[in-house]
Amino acid sequence: MSLIALLLFGSLLLFIFLGVPVAFALGGLSIVFSIFFWGGFLSLDAFLFGSYGKVTEFTLSALPLYILMAAILRYSEIADDLYEVIYRWMGGLKGGLAAGTTLISAIFGAMVGIATVATATLGVTARPSMMLRGYDSKLVSGVIVAGGALGLLIPPSIIMIIYANEAGVSTGRLFMAGIGPGILAAILFMTYAIVYCYIKQGAGPAVDKKDRYSLKEKIISLKNIALPLFVIILVLGSIYTGFATPTEAASVGVVGALVSAGIKKKLNIPNIKQIMMMTVKITGMVFWLIIGAIAYSKIVTVTGVGSWFAGFVTSFDVNRWVILTGILIVFFVLGMFLDPAGILLMTAPLFLPVVHALGFDPIWFGVLFVINMCMAYFTPPFGFNLFVLRSVAPDVSMKELYTAVWPFVGLYVLLTILVMIFPQITLWLPDLIYQ
Repeated sequence: MSLIALLLFGSLLLFIFLGVPVAFALGGLSIVFSIFFWGGFLSLDAFLFGSYGKVTEFTLSALPLYILMAAILRYSEIADDLYEVIYRWMGGLKGGLAAGTTLISAIFGAMVGIATVATATLGVTARPSMMLRGYDSKLVSGVIVAGGALGLLIPPSIIMIIYANEAGVSTGRLFMAGIGPGILAAILFMTYAIVYCYIKQGAGPAVDKKDRYSLKEKIISLKNIALPLFVIILVLGSIYTGFATPTEAASVGVVGALVSAGIKKKLNIPNIKQIMMMTVKITGMVFWLIIGAIAYSKIVTVTGVGSWFAGFVTSFDVNRWVILTGILIVFFVLGMFLDPAGILLMTAPLFLPVVHALGFDPIWFGVLFVINMCMAYFTPPFGFNLFVLRSVAPDVSMKELYTAVWPFVGLYVLLTILVMIFPQITLWLPDLIYQ
């Protein structure tokens, strides 16, 4: 069995590091191993029908809808309005604009569920404004890429939907479990930005007094948060009140996003084309990953590798927290090279049985996984948010980006430790709502 496991996972890692897309590596190897270990070519019927049945499940219909909602909001310029609010209210503080950028990222996370949307929009809107006012370039870059990753942790989250489907847990419970850690992460980032700017002179100067706004002007600017709050309340409110399931809430969110874009007068032909292109590209990528992963998971199950690995890991005479820490370290290392969906779908057949065997709550573990995937989005060398920011801010060097992110990696590690020590940070809200 150990030889089969070595072949199964060794060949997968080999193909991935050779540059084969994760979806095709998973699907291709599944076909090859199904022929040799699962009854010849007739097993391909099970491969095809099994994958088709899984991707047509009602739960996964939320994915293209949440992606569509993210695309609509991406091209509605809501970030510009939010930044104006932050500039007026927090510009007078040292580091206030950097802290406010994190707050905008958290708000975007509560609307779109994709890490790259906040990174791209804030790279265009917030970064030039902060650089113009003399902010430390590394702090600005770190705040944007790390804050953008909150889109994975704060619901609605695309990666949470995929995890819930793989782990067989409630998407609604997982959504609610992400709120506490998401808010805590935003507080940690904002606190770090302000403290750093007060300690290091000139890292984040306050806006000149002559350029600051009166209380009346600040209050007037609050109208700009109406549309983001409208979308957030529609999505999370419909789930909380039971009006819609998390899957159905995706369609509610799309309606809210369309209304918001319409009010902003951004539903023009060029924007609609961009919205459709973004939706189709991301949806296609995600579903090809899922198709490949379903087939791969079946091979792991049929060959008995999954149950063998769970038994092998739990047979070690060590504390279960040591094993959990080892799993999280594996996630962190993989996150330096692979995308979160690929990591989840590649490792789920191995690690989920281990988590159950060790007696850990799969909802709690899911949040720990997502926190690690937030780091995966901006840890060198292949953190996707790094390249997103570089694409919209070409004046930033990759060397600077690689060095700017590590304080925020440390803050995410601190968040992971806090969630491990105090599980109620994650579990109190879903236990309260779904009791």
